[in-house]
Amino acid sequence: MRHMWHLLEPIHALVYYAPEVSAELAKLGYDVDTRWPTYFPLRAAPFGPASPQLVTATFYSFAPGMVARYIPAAWDVASPAAVIEARTRGMDQVLRRLAGDVDLTEAAELVKKVALAADIAGRPLAAANASLPWPEEPHLVLWHAATILREHRGDGHITALLTAGLDPCESLVSFAAIGAAPVEVFASRGWSPEQWAAAQSRLFVRGWLDAEGLATPEGDEGREAVEQLTDELAEAPWSVIDHGRLAELVLPVTMAAVGSGLLPSKTTLGIRR
Repeated sequence: MRHMWHLLEPIHALVYYAPEVSAELAKLGYDVDTRWPTYFPLRAAPFGPASPQLVTATFYSFAPGMVARYIPAAWDVASPAAVIEARTRGMDQVLRRLAGDVDLTEAAELVKKVALAADIAGRPLAAANASLPWPEEPHLVLWHAATILREHRGDGHITALLTAGLDPCESLVSFAAIGAAPVEVFASRGWSPEQWAAAQSRLFVRGWLDAEGLATPEGDEGREAVEQLTDELAEAPWSVIDHGRLAELVLPVTMAAVGSGLLPSKTTLGIRR
């Protein structure tokens, strides 16, 4: 259900960019002038005081050295429980502002049903978020369910990358090679030029890249196989609802999120806005 991911991802992603969330984290003592000091605790908090090894393994595409700059130091600033409370307060504020008078009761019920139907076996980030208490307000139910489902898809995506034999750096290099986003966007994941070049060399030998670093037909086919397997692994829970109805109901919130100007126009997700 790639189209549903496209609709829900902007709603979920507000947590990393909304000023309301940043303000709540600033109160806890986090540096909010740049993205990464808050990104890692915001996403990893459902694990509890996660180690850099756990975060590196489950986030997958980040260089270990980059993760180690922020984790476990983030837990010296505030506890994971405090971070979860802060992100909830921030998301409550931003969704009230963006959703306005949109009645999200039915949308919340539908997307919660999907999230509860998602099999979390082998899906650590989805499981960590699914273990948190459900909020009561519809807009927060929508966000929490969207978060579970995006991490469910993301966990499955890592399975697809491993199935394709792509290590973390190769997964980014191969994605950049098909034009998913400029290379400089992927550079935000912390890999050195030498590590990036080494991954390019491995993919060249494999036949996935040409001498210019662009995807060959084999590389294009390999990446498409990754995306297709990701879709297949994410599909099952969507059978429990009429996803067309949910799409109709959440579209105003998605458009408000995209239209807010808070989200970057180019990301490593490969979603073209």
